Parts: sequence; structure tokens; C-alpha cells
Amino acid sequence: MAGHFEALPGGGAAVALDEVEISILRSLSVQLMELIGPGDEPAADADPLAALFAEGPSEPPSDPALRRLFPDAYGDDSEELRASAADFRRYTENDLRARKRQDALVVVRALDALSGESAGEGGAVLKLGPDESRAWLGALNDLRLTIGTRLEVTDEESEQLYRLPDSDPRKPMVMAYLWLGALQESLVETLMS
Repeated sequence: MAGHFEALPGGGAAVALDEVEISILRSLSVQLMELIGPGDEPAADADPLAALFAEGPSEPPSDPALRRLFPDAYGDDSEELRASAADFRRYTENDLRARKRQDALVVVRALDALSGESAGEGGAVLKLGPDESRAWLGALNDLRLTIGTRLEVTDEESEQLYRLPDSDPRKPMVMAYLWLGALQESLVETLMS
């Protein structure tokens, strides 16, 4: 089971993680929440109805990783579709940011609970329910997209990642990227079985 999700009764998933893996996943998830940020959210004491209809940004983020996490809804560069993409972003990005933050928070909380209760020197077995599994899947995907964007990974170069020399300064992030991909693939297969 080490590093590979297995199905649990009722639709959940379990994976054995060692202390280093727990630490890396937690650190990356916290960094993801910081990158995503709060967005343009209404104040906590704002009218709930107004908060429900609050508008978000209409322009894509300037950070390439955030642009990857919050892409334009329409790829065409025509003026009409740019306006439609801006409208779509205005009404959906705040909710999408909140969901991505919540997914990453589910990961952090599960890892904190694991560290607090049962993680010994060798690590522990993380058990996720169906909803937690879906949140983990979203967070793993967001982490891979972010790291892949930072590494400027393309489909053509993905095979070369496996052959990077240890002296390459990108090697630690590439290893994290590949490991997250294997975890994500394992979780998808488990949830689909």
C-alpha cells in the first residue's frame, strides 16, 4: 500500500505515508492555499445576500501558475469571447478559489490529524471518506498543475523529467511533481474501481 491508494468500503481510499511524505504534502498544500489567496471575497459582516452575488475579478491572474489554475473559459481571442470569458470569470472565480482552498485545507487537516494520532516513526495509514477523497483528488491536481507550470513542463518534455541528473536544481521539484502524479493516478484508479 505504500504510496498507492487502495479502496475502502463505502467509497473511500487509504494510503500509507511516511513522515517525509506527510511533511511534503502538508507543506505543498499550505503553499497552494497561500498562492490561491482569498480572492475578492466580501467582508465577514457583509449582507449574506450581497455576498452570494459578489463579483470576482474579470481579468486573468498575472501569475502563470494562477492562470493555469484559473484559466479563461474560452480560448479564442476574439473580442466577443474575451468579454464572455471576463463575465464568466467575474461570476465564478471567487467560488472556484474557495473550493480550491477548501480542498487544500482538507488535505492539511487530514495530515494534521494523522500526525497527531497515529503517525509513528515509520508514518501511518491515511484513511479518507468519499468526500475527502474527492477533495484530495482536486488538491493533488492543483498541486501538479502549479508545480508543472513553475517547471514549465510540456507534453514533449515530460519523458525527459525522468532523466534529469541529480545535479539539476529542478530535481527536487520534478521528483515532487512525478510523485504527486503517481498519487493522483492511484487515487483516480481507486475511486473508479
